[in-house]
Amino acid sequence: MKVGIDTFGCDHAKSGLGSYILNFISNLPENSDFTFELFGAEVDRYTYTTNNGLPYNSVNISSKLSAEIKWHKSKIKYFLKKNKYDFVIYPSCLNVIPVDFKTKGLVVVNGIISRQISGLSKRYIKQLKKGLSHCQIIVAASHFIKKDLISLGFDSGKITVVRNGIDHKLFFPALESDEEFVNINPFAIKKPYFVYATKLSGPEKKHEELIRAFEIFKKKTGLPHRLVLAGEGVEYGEKIHDMVFNCEYASDIFIVGYFPHDSLPKLYGAAEACIFPSVSEGVGLPILEAMACGLPVLCSREGALPEIGGDAALYFDSDNISEISELMEKVVSNSELKNDMIKKGLDWSSKFSWEDTVKNTLELLK
Repeated sequence: MKVGIDTFGCDHAKSGLGSYILNFISNLPENSDFTFELFGAEVDRYTYTTNNGLPYNSVNISSKLSAEIKWHKSKIKYFLKKNKYDFVIYPSCLNVIPVDFKTKGLVVVNGIISRQISGLSKRYIKQLKKGLSHCQIIVAASHFIKKDLISLGFDSGKITVVRNGIDHKLFFPALESDEEFVNINPFAIKKPYFVYATKLSGPEKKHEELIRAFEIFKKKTGLPHRLVLAGEGVEYGEKIHDMVFNCEYASDIFIVGYFPHDSLPKLYGAAEACIFPSVSEGVGLPILEAMACGLPVLCSREGALPEIGGDAALYFDSDNISEISELMEKVVSNSELKNDMIKKGLDWSSKFSWEDTVKNTLELLK
């Protein structure tokens, strides 16, 4: 069976969708009934194919998202037929999706459609709904996403939950170090610090609430901790920069911008704890990656985070900055609690692997 993997709409591997593709193809079995081929924009020819030997079929269209959407609506069916794919995997349905599935398709949903649909054009919402209704298989990355899809009227019979994994070769506990700084080119970050790694993409990420909670924590405890925000941002990112600039503890808040995924383990490994207040997560892999690095995790009780974090995390109301601050103080002052959370996190995160994600997905294709 020849399987195509659509790389369009995955932000050139700079987002979770791109990481999904990279991890998925890195864990494909060497011997199976499938042959795989990637397709997408020419600019991504080497984004996803380095060191794995998979063929890449480039499509000669504009790199603008509007052009990619239009191509998926009207031209992709001819491309798929010409290349004789038996099945196609679509990891980025919120950005691009066909409306016609004469070539069988598996659509992966990693986001909460009901919350993200408001940011889409009416024309694309129509295309998205048609695509999800007509595809053969929908893979939801969490039970929370599956419930959301069912609430929108999609057929529960073709929705299967296949959780994403984490790369345990990359995310594992670091050796303890007495060094005052952690050096991650081009940054030298002073310890101790809390870390929040996600895009500065909008209010639902709750950066503003976290910064206010951090202010309370600093005023109350007087501890030397810093707050590291790792993630790129454009318009909303400017708002967060302005907020930090005007903050009383601006010198203790470090915004590093886009942070390469391969460098995150080093950032996590030297941190005191991971704080994840986002209320819009359909998956929430960063909290698992932090746990796998031996970090206690404090996170929102919204979205899929309680499902993904299990009993290993401590949860808060992201609008309650006092509660966030109290948990920050609790985890740094109670070593017994911290050690227990680290142990639980390591055990819990070990249950999530990309090998299982790929195996379960290929079983659906069979």
